[in-house]
Amino acid sequence: MKMNRLVVLLFLLPFASMAQEDKGTLTKVGESVPQFSFEIERGKTVSINDYKGKLILINLFATWCPPCNAELPLVQKQIWDKYSDHTGFAFFVFGREEGWDKLEPFKKAKGFTFPILPDVDRSIFSKFATQSIPRNIIVDQDGKIIYQSIGFSEKEFAEMVALIDANLKKQVAVK
Repeated sequence: MKMNRLVVLLFLLPFASMAQEDKGTLTKVGESVPQFSFEIERGKTVSINDYKGKLILINLFATWCPPCNAELPLVQKQIWDKYSDHTGFAFFVFGREEGWDKLEPFKKAKGFTFPILPDVDRSIFSKFATQSIPRNIIVDQDGKIIYQSIGFSEKEFAEMVALIDANLKKQVAVK
């Protein structure tokens, strides 16, 4: 029993130190979103600039990642189901080191309806970080990063949802 606890503690130690000192994040809140293009569907490429004027949520994940798999069902229910038709909102999930061949069956099996897109060579991930998933980045209508998170916790997820809600309600009030 004590040996099991020791193994778990040794396993979790690197994650605790990562949370305190994150050297893997390359972007900062307040900076402009890095420029990149991506396949929005097979054979159709767009630029992140094409979504300027919208609140953008970017999620970086992998199909094999347990925290990612805990987070994405909540994203579906609490964000995508609520805002998928909102003209001022865009949401992109990028599968780190994964292509359409893996992402399309994953999406179908999980019942997700939001865009899950390939980042086979980490070209998108590497604009934001060198390590650690899941990651969420919110970009405001002016192209500035207003939120970033690493990992998954219910508290942090609730804060992110509240930020999205407030921002999109503010959009409606302005119009």
